[in-house]
Amino acid sequence: MKNITVIGSGTMGNGIAHVFAQNGYQVSLVDVNPQALEKALATITKNMDRQIQKGILSEEQKAKALANLKTYTDLSQGAAQADLVIEAASENFAIKTNIFKQLDEIAPASCILATNTSSISITKLAAQTKRADKVIGMHFMNPVPVMKLVEVIKGYHTSDEVNASILTLSKAIGKIPTLVEDYPGFVANRILMPMINEAIYTLYEGIAGVEEIDTVMKLGMAHPMGPLQLADFIGLDVCYSILHVLYDGFGNQKYAPCPLLEKMVLAGDLGVKSGRGFYDYANGTKDLVVAKNFSIRP
Repeated sequence: MKNITVIGSGTMGNGIAHVFAQNGYQVSLVDVNPQALEKALATITKNMDRQIQKGILSEEQKAKALANLKTYTDLSQGAAQADLVIEAASENFAIKTNIFKQLDEIAPASCILATNTSSISITKLAAQTKRADKVIGMHFMNPVPVMKLVEVIKGYHTSDEVNASILTLSKAIGKIPTLVEDYPGFVANRILMPMINEAIYTLYEGIAGVEEIDTVMKLGMAHPMGPLQLADFIGLDVCYSILHVLYDGFGNQKYAPCPLLEKMVLAGDLGVKSGRGFYDYANGTKDLVVAKNFSIRP
């Protein structure tokens, strides 16, 4: 596989494109929004400059990587010659379904269709195509150029050959893949999201404040980032969506999103992306400032 198409140029999409281009693959980055593509290229360039400063990348390697990267607003152009397509669009089943149906018609018959979904069923997406054996999950971690893990999720009909190809490919771009079964939340989010949700409940029930909860988890459990700060980083809307996938998939009350999380999402306080979540990111510094008084007792 040499021709890689990435659908979606947001945080995950541009990170995935960055890693493949840096490792010598020909990358087509596709997004319907040309401004989003411009922003993605600027982000990739900035992140490569940061790698140069850290001695990870040379100027020559940066130039070669950027030369490997092309952008398209037309899916039919961007995916027509692909060996592998990685969909990294919004975490929305309807959006992903539409993309997979188009890809099934556009991409070569030999092309593997992967999704970067963090929770949506691979089997369900594969059923929208005529190539269920060639559909697989590649759940990268954010930030993609830094984080080593790729959660590789095999759908019900994903072939052993495709599983093996994606595991080998993940290693070729410097990642450490883990192969998991296709059940709600897979492994990463099935464990992570209940922890975040419980941290939000701990705040909601007035047991401790934002900083106190995050401090306990950072200093007591050696987590690099507290669960509430991590939720802000992921996006509270994304956390809410994944919890609903878990709740709907398992029918277990323990996965039901905390009412405070739901209220914050409805209010538009989504974390870093909106400038405000459990912390306030509008001050322009790296210092964490709690967004408001969360003294809540139901």
